[in-house]
Amino acid sequence: MKRIPGLLILVFVFSGCLAQNAKFEVKQEQVADPFLWDFGKIKEGTIVTHEFKFHNDSKKVLKIKDITASCGCTVPKIKDKALSPGESTVIEVKFKSKGYSGPVMQYVYVDTDNLDNPVIRFIIKADVNK
Repeated sequence: MKRIPGLLILVFVFSGCLAQNAKFEVKQEQVADPFLWDFGKIKEGTIVTHEFKFHNDSKKVLKIKDITASCGCTVPKIKDKALSPGESTVIEVKFKSKGYSGPVMQYVYVDTDNLDNPVIRFIIKADVNK
């Protein structure tokens, strides 16, 4: 009976462990929430801007009646107020951080003529540092 060198045995054992560990599932990364934007840490007094993409996935023309924010420090603007089926537009949101400190969350409301979903809410967040 031939002797197998100890190093060779270790290689087989170690490669067996690697083979067992090599079997894993790759999970898809979570898609970012299209209704939420986090500016992260920002300095107090700065003005930051984000553009949300707004898409009409219904089968009829979508009319935007109004767009409002939860606070005067947040200013939303929308380019198009009527979207044909499949059409998109951009909602620009500016957040003025003057006078804020710590975590901040503000809301933008898009009022539409869609009876199933008349108000769409977008959220912006920031951590304001002095």
